[in-house]
Amino acid sequence: MADMTRMTSIEQLNSAVQATEDQPLLLFKHSTRCPISAHAYQEMNDYLHNSPNESVKYGMIYVVEDRPVSNEVAEKLSVKHESPQVILVKNGMPVWHTSHSQITSRTLANILSEA
Repeated sequence: MADMTRMTSIEQLNSAVQATEDQPLLLFKHSTRCPISAHAYQEMNDYLHNSPNESVKYGMIYVVEDRPVSNEVAEKLSVKHESPQVILVKNGMPVWHTSHSQITSRTLANILSEA
């Protein structure tokens, strides 16, 4: 099982993005106030508990509680903010992203098997 690390500071985010030179990073932007995001969170957990790609690092950003970090993701990676949203980062650049009901354990397994 893989774990998601909560990103609570811009410095932590920047360090994680910089580390994608060596290891891909999947960022999950989650709203604790949204039922669609709650479902996406469950899908993320299902993926992480079943057969996650252990060579990928997983980070989570609470978009309400950690708004500056969430905003920095959109600006730094040039990916329009959505919530819920997942963004796969390699070599400091976003290589894939999706949001809302497209976040499923099956989709994550398919995309991340090639990461």
